[in-house]
Amino acid sequence: MTDVPSARSAEVGRRIGVGLMYGLFKPRVLGAWRVPAAGPVIFAVNHSHNIDGPMVMGVAPRPTHFLIKKEAFVGPLDPFLTGIGQLKVDRHSTDRTAISRALGVLEQGGVLGIFPEGTRGEGDFAALRAGLAYFAVRGGAPIVPVAVLGSSERPGRLIKALPPLRSRVDVVFGDAFDAGDGSGRRTRKALDEATERIQKQLTAHLENARRLTGR
Repeated sequence: MTDVPSARSAEVGRRIGVGLMYGLFKPRVLGAWRVPAAGPVIFAVNHSHNIDGPMVMGVAPRPTHFLIKKEAFVGPLDPFLTGIGQLKVDRHSTDRTAISRALGVLEQGGVLGIFPEGTRGEGDFAALRAGLAYFAVRGGAPIVPVAVLGSSERPGRLIKALPPLRSRVDVVFGDAFDAGDGSGRRTRKALDEATERIQKQLTAHLENARRLTGR
């Protein structure tokens, strides 16, 4: 079995995230009670800004292991991200090591964080990759949709790459749902159907989150 990061390492990351996110911004967290208190869970997070992952890590009620593109693991960030339980993934190939480690997180009853759009974009869940459906069906884990709103509205004055300091960022957790049809099938057709189900749920959650927050 490939080395699986421990929940303890992700908890260190969560505490760092709490300090940074609440220190720099004003997160407003809605629906955190919807996150199952135990057992494997997948956070499906929309992605429009670099701080979306750290923000979710800092405000989520459970420590989270995110699948992060390997390009982010440069210089001192490599041992740091690895040390706080984050998972390096090569998006341009079938990264069997990353897949094995991510499934290991779920097998240990942990929380796996995924940006299902694959890359940073509009953050509207318009284009989903099949990876999320695969992990949900194979890992037998419910998906909790997570909408991060306000992170990309405008750049900060001091640091352009960040939202304005002390600005409000909303994080809305949705109801957990199962992506599979209950049959346990992992065929291409079953995963395609699961991806369709996921897309509908995530899009509906994002619309609801925007109504709820007025963003």
